[in-house]
Amino acid sequence: MANFKRKYPLTRLRRIRSNKSIRDLIAESKLSIDDLIQPIFVKESLKDKEEIKSLTGIFRHSEKSVIKEIEELMNLGIKAVAIFPVIDEDKKDEKGLESVNENNFLNNIIRIIKQKFPEMLVIADVALDPYTNHGHDGVLNSDGDVDNDETLKILEDQALKLAQAGTDIIAPSDMMDGRIGVIRKTLEQKDFKNTMILAYSAKYSSKFYGPFKDAVESAKFFGNKTKDTYQMAVANIDEALHEVALDINEGADIVMVKPAMPYLDVVKAVKETFQMPTFVYQVSGEYAMLKAAIEKNWLSEEVMFESLLSFKRAGADCILTYAAKEIAKNL
Repeated sequence: MANFKRKYPLTRLRRIRSNKSIRDLIAESKLSIDDLIQPIFVKESLKDKEEIKSLTGIFRHSEKSVIKEIEELMNLGIKAVAIFPVIDEDKKDEKGLESVNENNFLNNIIRIIKQKFPEMLVIADVALDPYTNHGHDGVLNSDGDVDNDETLKILEDQALKLAQAGTDIIAPSDMMDGRIGVIRKTLEQKDFKNTMILAYSAKYSSKFYGPFKDAVESAKFFGNKTKDTYQMAVANIDEALHEVALDINEGADIVMVKPAMPYLDVVKAVKETFQMPTFVYQVSGEYAMLKAAIEKNWLSEEVMFESLLSFKRAGADCILTYAAKEIAKNL
């Protein structure tokens, strides 16, 4: 742009903004249904769906209601869902061993979904926080910190069980060092060579996750603790690039930045540096604050679309968002 010679009045940039048709034709970034993934919460021992108060329009689903929900999403053209379990409290323990039960609630739900809707891509997290009674993503050592290498042993088994249940995309969200390599090696050895890995590579220790903790009912276990020793410091971007590089080298097929809107600089840097499929997660707090402002008429409903488009403009290839179903109805 340094030698750019365009000048007014020969150049009038308002000419190409003069009507919607021309604005649409020259749009540099576009949002389509193919860009959207819907997160879904499923709760064990639930007879029907129940609303999540902190996430307007989002529900915890039962085994029955989740099938109806996915059918509606498919009819809208959404091609992928991310499934998050809420398991019975009496199945949680110090090590989260219910995660490696091949017949646990999540694995059974995945089998049902894939049987009824084989063309729907199912994404499932690899992490222990839904299964531990302390709310951390791994096994704690005697100092109360997460033991990286002991946790890897369980995550490896959890990923394999998810693949065996029919999960299309394994998504390690735990932020343990080395987990992508361990999981990729196991999937290769057990003949799940086509099972993809979506790495939560740049997952920040953010304060935007509050409504998610409400949704999975983990807040009462986790309290005011932090995940600062394994999730990334919010001040850092170089560190994010190192995390992404490691995950790619260990076998990740897709990388992710989470949260999304406060980290658009990270999204841009990751995409430009690695030119890999790059997803973002518009997390619960981002969605909730926009919804709250819309409900109070402080902002118009169009801000949700605008926020998603900003992710595409920054370089994201796909977006996990609680607004996927809502946005898909208007695309």
